[in-house]
Amino acid sequence: MTLKYYRLQKISEGSIALEPRGSGVVYGPSEVGSGAERDEKIELSRLIDVINERFGARFTPADELFFDQVREDAVADDELRQTAKANTLDNFRYVFDKALEGFFSDRMEQNEELFARFMNIAEFRRLVEEHLGRQVYEQIRAA
Repeated sequence: MTLKYYRLQKISEGSIALEPRGSGVVYGPSEVGSGAERDEKIELSRLIDVINERFGARFTPADELFFDQVREDAVADDELRQTAKANTLDNFRYVFDKALEGFFSDRMEQNEELFARFMNIAEFRRLVEEHLGRQVYEQIRAA
């Protein structure tokens, strides 16, 4: 389906008087919204506990890394960054909620690629084993 007709029609004419407050700056509305109380903010580390509690899951703090990865992917997304800067949280959530599934899928594909490389490329596997082996050893010894 294509656009066949377009009509531009002036329905009114006038001006909007903007009254600056203070130092000549015009401020937008400050008393808007539903007045509904927002959900309390929780740290990502607490998110795992909430998911486990509500859904009977057995995620560990190590599973937080997946959510960290998804969050970092979302923060790096230019469209989401622009949307967040230009909108309220409620309006941002419309765009974010639709994009979130894509971030989960992308992260899963990236993790599958890492898994495949680890299992199939000997040099890659040796590098990961050496690096992670040293980190795990040092972290255990430091504890």
